[in-house]
Amino acid sequence: MTIRNKPEVIEPPQNKGMTNIVECVNSPPKTAALKPNVTVSSSVHELLECPVCLNAMYPPIHQCSNGHTLCSSCKPRVHDRCPICRHELGNIRCLALEKVAASLELPCTYRSFGCIGIYPYHSKSKHESQCVFRPYSCPYSGSECTAIGDIPYLVTHLKDDHKVDMHNGSTFNHRYVKSNPHEIENAAWMLTVFSCFGQYFCLHFEAFHIGMSPVYIAFLRFMGDDNEAKNHSYSLQVGGSGRKMTWQGVPRSIRDSHRKVRDSFDGLVIQRNMALLFSGGDRKELKLRVTGRIWKEQ
Repeated sequence: MTIRNKPEVIEPPQNKGMTNIVECVNSPPKTAALKPNVTVSSSVHELLECPVCLNAMYPPIHQCSNGHTLCSSCKPRVHDRCPICRHELGNIRCLALEKVAASLELPCTYRSFGCIGIYPYHSKSKHESQCVFRPYSCPYSGSECTAIGDIPYLVTHLKDDHKVDMHNGSTFNHRYVKSNPHEIENAAWMLTVFSCFGQYFCLHFEAFHIGMSPVYIAFLRFMGDDNEAKNHSYSLQVGGSGRKMTWQGVPRSIRDSHRKVRDSFDGLVIQRNMALLFSGGDRKELKLRVTGRIWKEQ
């Protein structure tokens, strides 16, 4: 997994002209009072590490009659047998280790990304699941990319590593051409990044199957958190041969995976028969023109 923080920022220009393309984001959670950095010895970390899942253990912490511990999530997985000595676990709690855990205060895992809060051990995990400084996953949907980082890093990553097209402006004109409309693959997709209103947006276009039926979908994701994404709206339109379909919605945060957005059909969904009509109706070539715009709500 690649982690980067605060690379050179690419400032998005404010040109809002039409872009033509042809191709064959919650408020920060209330943190604890700031305290000097707390260091916890590696031996304490090892004591609080579950031997099965290797994650940190939180109360209730279970133990066998020989004193071996494991977390409550793994107890059912080992069929009530100690993974170390194979003795029956029963319902013995390790109260001493629970008290040790309750006494600890730790910095957020995302300290290197800017979070300066110190949190009690038992609430650290909950904070980190909502921390506004937690890194974003790469929104590139064409591969299982494991890169994570802040938005400036991901913009640079998409441009340099995935060679994604970058465009300035809040309007776009996207054409999708396929010489054989009867061939469709789940991997048939495109990603374009737009910068406008001082933010970045990912336009996805993909061909996939719903059961046996091939469909196309276009949708927009916001490079930021959901509370910021809701400050924007977008519209998409596809048409041809006297026909037209329009979609209007709110961009989804890239906190939601590409697959989650796609599988919820939260975008402009085009059945193949309709797509062929938009392409001229001769069923020899698929030519879809998707236009749209992004705007900021007042």
